[in-house]
Amino acid sequence: MKATRDGWRPLRREELRDELVHDSYKSKKKLPEPTRCPECAAIYHDGRWQWLPAPAGAHEEICPACHRIRDRFPAGYVTLKGEFFRTHRDDIMHLARNREQHEKAEHPLERIMAVEDVDDGVLITTTDTHLARDIGEAVHAAYKGELEYHYNKEENLLRVLWTR
Repeated sequence: MKATRDGWRPLRREELRDELVHDSYKSKKKLPEPTRCPECAAIYHDGRWQWLPAPAGAHEEICPACHRIRDRFPAGYVTLKGEFFRTHRDDIMHLARNREQHEKAEHPLERIMAVEDVDDGVLITTTDTHLARDIGEAVHAAYKGELEYHYNKEENLLRVLWTR
């Protein structure tokens, strides 16, 4: 499939891979250990952000997820819409929040930033492309329907559209 003029192209699920480009929100230098995020209290330890107790004297630096939230600059967009969505909204949104809780427990940088009502559905923004993909896959597995992925490699941005 060819990319469109704006750099977007539809993907098949099996084409989605781990991050291929450098995310500008990820630290370009190795952080001192331990480092604590002053906004969410996540700890950078053993080369990754984790939910750990903060040791005394920990260096402080805002984590990439809190930085994205502060800048209102999502990495993932999940649009859920359609007649079925409207009639099952609470159940589907509960599933999306459960996926976030599950992923966030192990990976502090994977969070839902906002949920916004849009025509015929909702738009969920996420701090990470993996969470956007995971929410789309969970909704599709539970409720079937149509699922599309659009990834822009240059911007490290994933758009997921689920309709039914």
